[in-house]
Amino acid sequence: MSTHTTRGTPFQEHYDHKTERASEAIGIAIARGDWQPAQALKPKKPQSLLAGGGTRYRTLTAPMQSEPSLPLRLALIGMSGAGKTFWAKKLAAEGWTALSCDDRIEEKLASRLVAGGHAGIKGVAAWMGWPDTAQYAEREAQYLEEEIHTLGEVLTGLERQPEKPLVLDTTGSVIYTGNNLLLRMRRRMTVVYLAASPEEQQLLIERYLSDPKPVLWRGAFQPRKGEAPRETVARCYPTLIAARRQSYEALAHSTIKVAELRDPAFGIEEFLAKVRKQTERGG
Repeated sequence: MSTHTTRGTPFQEHYDHKTERASEAIGIAIARGDWQPAQALKPKKPQSLLAGGGTRYRTLTAPMQSEPSLPLRLALIGMSGAGKTFWAKKLAAEGWTALSCDDRIEEKLASRLVAGGHAGIKGVAAWMGWPDTAQYAEREAQYLEEEIHTLGEVLTGLERQPEKPLVLDTTGSVIYTGNNLLLRMRRRMTVVYLAASPEEQQLLIERYLSDPKPVLWRGAFQPRKGEAPRETVARCYPTLIAARRQSYEALAHSTIKVAELRDPAFGIEEFLAKVRKQTERGG
């Protein structure tokens, strides 16, 4: 028996070390050496996704094999603007219990936000600042710490109430919360990735530039000499999306394209039917 501890919350997993499959481990979103792949994982050589000097952003991914949760408990993942909150609210309107990681993180940061005259999700983005500002790295770390706490609390609640159905609206940065939490989430919930096409990704970039939301760059923001911060964002954001996409795909039980979700004929019944169909056939 192995005992893992996530921010003071013990979580016991029972398995035979000799038969543990590498596909049950995941190495996700390694930025500046933050997270190491699980011991069972034997990844391919990390890909360097950024050209030039400075800190590099790398991802190590491997497929994960675990049964989706029963009863249906959905964790929606994907980039900011992909539609996670929209679909969580649609499911809530149908009677589902909906939890928002953004809201819970904002609550945990409340005193720090108030001190700076900020409020709401836009206030969190303003408090963090643009990625080239002096306070950004420290506040990025504070945000991630509260996100880790938030996800741990949600999963502990699910472990205590295994029959409780719900939908979890995660953040785009959920993949940085560490292998232990991600594996717990995948075992306790059905993870649904809302995937944007390259054209839709460009829209996400433009939306971020015009209406910034909290984004954890984790070393992917790499300014060039003489480049304005907004120019750096426009250049580096696609790299951030590409790196995250690998992690989202490795984590998900089910993937639904954003284009499908925007079809007026695609409602809750179609959404749930697609998730069930993909999980029944293993993706």
